[in-house]
Amino acid sequence: MTHKVLFTGKTHNTNGRDGGARSSDGFLDVKMKQPHPAAENLFGAAWSACYMGAIEVAASQRQIKLPAGIAVDAEIDLNVDDGNYFLSARFNVSVPGIDPVTARELLDAAHSICPYSKATHGNVTIVTNLV
Repeated sequence: MTHKVLFTGKTHNTNGRDGGARSSDGFLDVKMKQPHPAAENLFGAAWSACYMGAIEVAASQRQIKLPAGIAVDAEIDLNVDDGNYFLSARFNVSVPGIDPVTARELLDAAHSICPYSKATHGNVTIVTNLV
């Protein structure tokens, strides 16, 4: 199977009091002192941005015109249970101007399109709320 790479994100990360993450293109330059929820915030931002794109793809596949103003509020939890660390997530999604049944169909379909949702499937519990 031959695939086409659409984009490669490259970052350099360091830890400690002066820790941080910087992308090779300079777009991302974040200080991340330990401990700090920056990793969860960055993961939530990346996953929800990808997921919004997947909503747009799902709408396009169904020939539904999305209005401006769709939004995803992502909450990523770092959890621990008996010494085992794991993530859980909540997406609160606003799709104004689309009826709730159709919006729910788009949200569900988007998880089967979004590469982050695919990568975390079975590993990260996610609740997707239509708000």
